[in-house]
Amino acid sequence: MLSNFSRTQATFSSGSHAKDHEVKMGCNMRPVRLIAALWYAAAIAALFIIGPKTSWAAAPEAKIDHWQVMWIHDGEQPGQAPPDGGDWIDAKAGTPLVDLPVGMQGAWIRLQVPPTTGWQRPGLLVGRLYGLNLSAFRDGQLLYASERDFEFHVNRLLLPLGSYERETNIDVRILTTGTRAGFIASARVGEFSPLEESYVRRELPDLLLGGSISFLALIMLICSSYLNRRQRSSWISLCLVALTLGTLISVYSPMLYIYYKAYANLFLSLFDLSMFVLFPALSYYVDEVLGGRFRFFTRFRKWQAGFSAFCCLAFVVYKATDERYYDLYYILTNPLLGSLILVQLIIIAVLSVIHALRKNIDAIILSACLFLLALSGVTDLVLYYSSGKSYILFLWKIGVVLLIIGLVVILARRISADYRMLLSYSKRLELFNHRLERTEKLKIISDLAASVAHEVRNPLQVTRGFLQLLAGRGDNESKKHFNIAVSELDRASGIITDFLTFAKPELETVSPLNLADELEQLEVIIAPHAAMHGGRLHINAEPGLTVIGSSSKFKQALINLLKNSIEAFKEDGYIEINAYEEDGEAIIWIKDNGEGMDEAQVAKLGVPYFSTKSKGTGLGTMVTFRIIEVMKGTIEFKSRKGQGTEVLIRLPVAGDAVSEEAVPVNVLPNNLDV
Repeated sequence: MLSNFSRTQATFSSGSHAKDHEVKMGCNMRPVRLIAALWYAAAIAALFIIGPKTSWAAAPEAKIDHWQVMWIHDGEQPGQAPPDGGDWIDAKAGTPLVDLPVGMQGAWIRLQVPPTTGWQRPGLLVGRLYGLNLSAFRDGQLLYASERDFEFHVNRLLLPLGSYERETNIDVRILTTGTRAGFIASARVGEFSPLEESYVRRELPDLLLGGSISFLALIMLICSSYLNRRQRSSWISLCLVALTLGTLISVYSPMLYIYYKAYANLFLSLFDLSMFVLFPALSYYVDEVLGGRFRFFTRFRKWQAGFSAFCCLAFVVYKATDERYYDLYYILTNPLLGSLILVQLIIIAVLSVIHALRKNIDAIILSACLFLLALSGVTDLVLYYSSGKSYILFLWKIGVVLLIIGLVVILARRISADYRMLLSYSKRLELFNHRLERTEKLKIISDLAASVAHEVRNPLQVTRGFLQLLAGRGDNESKKHFNIAVSELDRASGIITDFLTFAKPELETVSPLNLADELEQLEVIIAPHAAMHGGRLHINAEPGLTVIGSSSKFKQALINLLKNSIEAFKEDGYIEINAYEEDGEAIIWIKDNGEGMDEAQVAKLGVPYFSTKSKGTGLGTMVTFRIIEVMKGTIEFKSRKGQGTEVLIRLPVAGDAVSEEAVPVNVLPNNLDV
């Protein structure tokens, strides 16, 4: 498969007044690094594409579509010209003869070249042919010679011609160690420099495509250090897939072996090593996409990775022994590796289709990409064989690009999903910490209230009584101050009552509560207060809806909420209360058009001593939370600044209340869409 590479020489000879000139051709570029050489070649070749075209005052190119073929037998020593009386076979561009019969080592190709006097520097170009050693003769005189000491059989013939006044025959001798020899493209006659330029223009896209993919893969590989361990494995496997595919596309181009012959052995080695790395990396990536759900495929890709490692070891031994064990290495890396790759692609296609039927988006994308790759490859093969093996395979490269794009999309989706999961976890953790902090604060308040409230209330009541007694004996000016003192003591007593309610929220008398009746009584209490603040109250309750709880505590919880809404009134205040059943729960929905709160304020609701009112303590809302919690319900606030507040209370209906466990209160800082 691979052989030692020695320096390649090419000799040109053109007839001018019966004088032959021999010109030595070779690639003397010795860049310090291979990558610099490749980019230099791409840059020089790009000039042919983006630069201005040369204007040649010469005749148009001539195209030669027909030629004759004569086979060269094994062991035969071909001379300077085909043997007389040989068996010539007609061939043409559409149906070239390239498959060597058994016992043949090459072929003679005879071309009829038109007169070349119309060109300043005439040349002949055959863009694609099969063969290793090439020689061109005119009337037995050597015009061109090129030898290859490496096993890459796709070649090119670019031959300078002399000025011929009449039609002449050019005989091309092709020798090879492979199974094919001959032209697979038409020959073109024209100006030498434009012919070479056109060849570079045609071959350059492969180099640019492969080099671009490899370059992007290297950048992605460097960026992998910024990912976490879970993401890095999939990322690196994708980078290896892209890097090896880009390398395969690049080193498959015959232009590298023509302009950089000194590195031909390296290019062939890169091709083999890329094959060894590509398919294990692809299997690993697919296994990650499928989530490792198919254990047999996981074992298969591990076994495949071991086989590829063995192939790499065989490659090292093969090179270290001066390519002595070619036959063994060929069997290992061609029939065995090819069969394994075929089995792998079939398994991947089947598994991706199975997973796609389960409506997995990543599997659907992977299946579509594999289908497009297979379709492009099959189309290439059909066109190749239907054209008599003269078709140049290129659609598979489009399929490869689509596969890489699909794999990148899958990886981006996985990283995006990981980010969403991390964001969701962070939000849940923040909410949990908020609830934990709130619980700790409430526990401190509860312990403090239970131990101090009773002791503080009695002195307050005594002090209040004496102040009232003294107020009856004082003058009008003193009564005013006594009344203020009594009012503040009543306010302090109310705070102590809230403390007691919070410390001991148990429902002393539990009974079924008809929500329609309870809300009707609540309307009688709250409606006048709302009217005093320029607002109105509207209640709509579904009849027969019953919950379990204490009537007084339930009213206290709702009054605390409604008072907050009333005090947040602007002009034309409005409060709407709806009670209905949904999914086995009693829903009490309260909505106002007050000042509203921002997200940070909603998040702090229920925290002791937090209030949006100047003289508020926040204990009323805290007590409401505890009452709803004891009634085994939940409460949720949604609000937006300047657009009002919405409260959603969920309570178990009477039939389910006895069997349910207590449910913690939820305070969700969601915005209200009004």
